[in-house]
Amino acid sequence: MTFSHSFPMESSAEACYNANVNTPHVPFLQLSINAFDYNCHVDLIKLLQQEGKLHRLRKARQKMSELFPLTEEIWLDWLKDEIRLTEDESDREKVYELFERAVKDYVCPEIWLEYVQYSIGGMGAQGGIERVRSIFERALTAVGLHMTKGASIWEAYREFEILLNAQLERIHTLFRRQLAVPLMDMEGTYAEYADWADDGVPETVTHQYRRALQQLEKCKPFEEALLVSEPPKLVEYQAYIDFEMKEGDPARVQIIFERALAENCLVPDLWFKYTTYLDRQLKIKDLVLSAHERAVRNCPWTMGLWKSYLLALERHGADHQTVTDVFEKALNAGFIQATDYVEIWQSNLGYLRRRVDFKWSRELDELRAAFARSLDYLKQDVEERFSESGDLSCTIMQVWARIEALHCKNMQKARELWDSIMTKGNAKYANMWLEYYNLERSYGDAAHCRKALHRAVQCTSDYPEHVCDVLLNFERVEGSLEDWDAAVQKTETKLNRVNEQRVAEKEALLTRQEEEKAEHRRKAKADKKAQKKSQKANRTGDKRKAEDEYEEEWGEDEELPSKRLRGEEGFGSTATEDLMETESGLFGRRAPPPRKSEPPGFRKNLQGLSEAPRQPQDMSKEQRKDEDSVFVSNLAFNLEDPEGKLRTFFQGCGTVQQVRPVFTVKGAFRGYCYVQFEDRLAVSEALKLDRQEVDGRPIYVSPCVDKNKNPDFKVFKYKTAVEKHKIFISGLPYSCTKETLEDLCKQHGTVKAIRLITNRSGKPKGLAYVEYENEAQASQAVLKMDGTMLENFTLSVAISNPPSRKMEDKAAPSRILGAAMMRQPQGARGKGRTQISLLPRSLYRQSDPDAKAENGTVSAPHATVTDGVHGGPGTASLDNQTKSLSNEDFARMLLKK
Repeated sequence: MTFSHSFPMESSAEACYNANVNTPHVPFLQLSINAFDYNCHVDLIKLLQQEGKLHRLRKARQKMSELFPLTEEIWLDWLKDEIRLTEDESDREKVYELFERAVKDYVCPEIWLEYVQYSIGGMGAQGGIERVRSIFERALTAVGLHMTKGASIWEAYREFEILLNAQLERIHTLFRRQLAVPLMDMEGTYAEYADWADDGVPETVTHQYRRALQQLEKCKPFEEALLVSEPPKLVEYQAYIDFEMKEGDPARVQIIFERALAENCLVPDLWFKYTTYLDRQLKIKDLVLSAHERAVRNCPWTMGLWKSYLLALERHGADHQTVTDVFEKALNAGFIQATDYVEIWQSNLGYLRRRVDFKWSRELDELRAAFARSLDYLKQDVEERFSESGDLSCTIMQVWARIEALHCKNMQKARELWDSIMTKGNAKYANMWLEYYNLERSYGDAAHCRKALHRAVQCTSDYPEHVCDVLLNFERVEGSLEDWDAAVQKTETKLNRVNEQRVAEKEALLTRQEEEKAEHRRKAKADKKAQKKSQKANRTGDKRKAEDEYEEEWGEDEELPSKRLRGEEGFGSTATEDLMETESGLFGRRAPPPRKSEPPGFRKNLQGLSEAPRQPQDMSKEQRKDEDSVFVSNLAFNLEDPEGKLRTFFQGCGTVQQVRPVFTVKGAFRGYCYVQFEDRLAVSEALKLDRQEVDGRPIYVSPCVDKNKNPDFKVFKYKTAVEKHKIFISGLPYSCTKETLEDLCKQHGTVKAIRLITNRSGKPKGLAYVEYENEAQASQAVLKMDGTMLENFTLSVAISNPPSRKMEDKAAPSRILGAAMMRQPQGARGKGRTQISLLPRSLYRQSDPDAKAENGTVSAPHATVTDGVHGGPGTASLDNQTKSLSNEDFARMLLKK
């Protein structure tokens, strides 16, 4: 590419730029809109390179280098273009300055090699040889430890000295220095030195060489991992960095950090790690400040890097103007959150506060002016961009007020600031009033403390009980009897009003939740009907009228008895035992209704319709082994190719011998099947896939057990005791995710597990269990979260206490035995609706069983009625007789009444 100093005619892109044509594909116009568009700068440079316009190209490169660090490729192109046009010594100095800028952006061996080679061309000038040696030494310091590319600098340095016929001792020294550094192909360097040295290699050099070889062997796995991995190789570099930091050689740690940053310059965490290491370990001013400056140039949007930069400047004694300039650049960096601006302002204000000698007024005036400017900046610039100030709790104003009270003894100014804080929506929070009270307690007087607490009782809405306790304790210590009476009256009035409000809110919440649940059930029922219609439309032959009526009878929240019924109380616990249809017969299900004889050809058509799925069911029973199988349920009725999908789903557990889907006589899939493995060990792996999704629907995987042979077998166990380290949350919005709930709960302790309760289709029920690390954290979560709002839903939080299942367990056999009987409408007393109680009132007996708390609620005492006929708990026996009463006995009792 040839550049010309004369520009007789404009290129098309340049003409478009000068004419200011509104063409979005022209980089000039894009940069005029957003000067920080990195890719647009790169495109502009490539365009100008193709057109050979050096004047414009220089400007474009210069502008980009002011905003961003340039890559190795861009720097080398720029340097080579400028070297090609060098004519006199003054031009050479400009190229030297360009090289100095290039080596500061990233540690690149190629740029350093180009630099030393260019300097060799100017060694004929006065002091040129010393200048070349100085550049070589700097290059060795920067990249001489680069394990794969550092050898090129060492070899160039030796060749330069040999070319000058330098003293032999200088060349010996270079060989010895290089052989002490672990570099690739250092064996060849050792052999070259052995040939070059007349007296052989000294023992000390050999010893250092062997130590370097040992270090090279340790690093080779990391270097090989870098060679075979794809850019940007962040994981491999991080492992390499951790290794070098354990080895503890600061120079090697620095070079591996620089190599990683050259390929991962936009990773803020890597810059954080590097600058933190330099701040705490090396503490070399030029090196530390250079790294911080490059960090904020590469990742200007990261507030934490600017904050660390400001602290490093102060730590190394930078002048006030330099710190101020860096802070102003940080304000213009374009942070992505409003809170970032609050933190950077706090960092700057802390720096200004540390400069103040409170005996003099100049620095104090500057600090107060900075506080005022920060508040204006957050109110105007930040709120305009983010629609919020980012400082909801007014932390900057709190710090200002404390400084005024502590250092300036100006409580009047502190009270004015706190009045402003409370008017910004913070008066309803108890912690804000208590912070103000502590300030008055430390630097004010009792009168203002009492006034603050009375205002707190009046305004606080989140934790009024706590504020009331603080006021009463204050009056116990310092108040008179009149003050105590006034405090008691005020707190009682407040708490009564709060309790009434909470009761009303809870009732409104319950009403709203019931309405939402009803609406949710209506939608679910409509979706289910629509799904059934689509299934019926895809079926051939007669309609499944009898089965559909049977499914509707069970309701939308219950599964068919042919499926597994699962509860959601507790972590990993279920409410009922499995009721499944085994292959040897029906268990826990009423017999299917009788069917009419099929028309001719029906069985043939049915076999053609579902030939593949039904094939496994036709296998001999001798080949079926329950101990090698799992039962899979809750599959969608319209699942296509259930056998193929389940084979694929379970292939990671072991070799699947057969999949046996269960179909109706008409060929419709029932939604469950059996999966048999060749190896019994695969069953345990398959059970781990319980509740995983197949076609967007959670499936249930359980052991395959014939309950006709094992009626007492239970797959799932559940807890009924109080779990003090777990909490039960109800009233959650149906849109709440596990991540959202975790973010909410981890504020009160370490969250070990979270379980969102769902129905069989995977839809949430608005309930969840959260397990904390200990009881104290769970109790704290209940205290803080109960009654709080989440997406306009009020949460109810209590210690986990799953309900007892004793009655359900006892009722299960009767349900199974009576499953084949027709269901009758039930009345309120569990009997036929037409039955009424003819029991004399004297036989009613009140029983007050011990109330049991279940998930934060306590069952109220209830009356049990006994009729002398039906036994059970609470049955009354007349005159201590155990025999049943006759009609005459009842008549005599009525006549006595």
